[in-house]
Amino acid sequence: MLIPPKLKTGDEIRIIAPSCTMPSMPWFTDAMMETAKKFFTDRGLTVTEGKHIRDIDASGSTSIEHRVDDLHAAFSDPKVRALICIRGGWNCNQLLPFLDYDLIKSHPKILCGFSDITALGNAIFAKTGLVTYSGPNFHQFAYGEQLAYNYENFFKAVMKAEPIELQPATEWIDAYYDPQKPWEMQKNEGWWSIHEGDAEGTIIGGNLCTLNLLQGTEYMPSVNNAILFIEDDHETHPRTFDRDLTSLTQQPWFANVRGMVIGRCQSTAVNQEFGPINKETLYAICARNPMLKHLPIIANADFGHTHPIFTFPIGGTVRMKAGKVAGMRILEH
Repeated sequence: MLIPPKLKTGDEIRIIAPSCTMPSMPWFTDAMMETAKKFFTDRGLTVTEGKHIRDIDASGSTSIEHRVDDLHAAFSDPKVRALICIRGGWNCNQLLPFLDYDLIKSHPKILCGFSDITALGNAIFAKTGLVTYSGPNFHQFAYGEQLAYNYENFFKAVMKAEPIELQPATEWIDAYYDPQKPWEMQKNEGWWSIHEGDAEGTIIGGNLCTLNLLQGTEYMPSVNNAILFIEDDHETHPRTFDRDLTSLTQQPWFANVRGMVIGRCQSTAVNQEFGPINKETLYAICARNPMLKHLPIIANADFGHTHPIFTFPIGGTVRMKAGKVAGMRILEH
C-alpha cells in the first residue's frame, strides 16, 4: 500500500477529465466552475485545469491521447498534489493500457472521482499499490452547504491521516444538478445490515458495472482479504444489478472476499418496467445468492449516485460491523 501525501494549505489541485469532459455537462456553467474552484481557494488551495477538460467529441469526451496527456502532466508536475476528476462518464477504461504506471508510482498523488472513474482508481491501485479515492467529482463542489456532508468527509480522507469513523448522512436525495433550486431532501433511515458479522480488510470497488469491466484483465486489483464497496446508478434495475453482482461472485477469487458494502441506490430508474432497486429487492437479491451467505453485508451506505456521499480509499483499510447498528471505520487512507 502506497498512501499519497495529504493535502495542505498552498497545495495545487488539477482538474482532469479521464472520462467525459466539462462540455458534456451543459448545465455545468462557467459560473458553477468558478464556484467549485472558489470552494478550494477559500481553503488555501490553488486550482488549475487540465489542458483538454473543455474539449469534446461525439462521445462526450476527448481522445485517449489527450486524456492520457492531461493525467501524465498532472502526475509529472511537482506543484500538483491532487487530481480531481471533473465527472464520470463511459470510457475511462480506454486509458488503462496507455498509462505510465512507473511515472504514477514514482509521483504518488491523490486521485479522486467516482462512477466511471472506478476503472481508473482500481487500475492504478492494482498496477502501483497507490491508494486512490472514490469521492466527489469536481463539479459537485459547486453546490454549497447542500453537500456539506460530502465536503467534510472528503477533507477527512485527503487532508488528515487519522482513522475515520463514518456516520450515515441524516438526509439524502437522488442525483440533482441545479444548485439554484431548493433540494427536497428525504430522511435517511441509515445503513442496513443485510447479513450480520464483523470484517476487516482492503477496500476494493466503486461502481459495480464499471468494476466488472476489469474482470480478467491485469487492471483488476487483488481481492485477498478485501471488503468490496459496490453501487450502481439509475440506469440499472434489480435484474441487471443481480446479474452484475452474480458475475462478481462467480470470479475464482471471490472466496477471498471478507465483506461487502453496498451504496445507496437511486429511487428512480430509467427502465420503469422493472423499477429501481429498493430495500425489499436488495434483500432478496442478496438472499438468493449462495456465494454471499457467509459475508457480512451493509447496504444503503452513503456513496454512489445519490447525494450526499462519503469518500473512501481504494486500497485503504476498513473495519465494518453489520449488526443491530451498522458501523464502518476507515483505518488507513
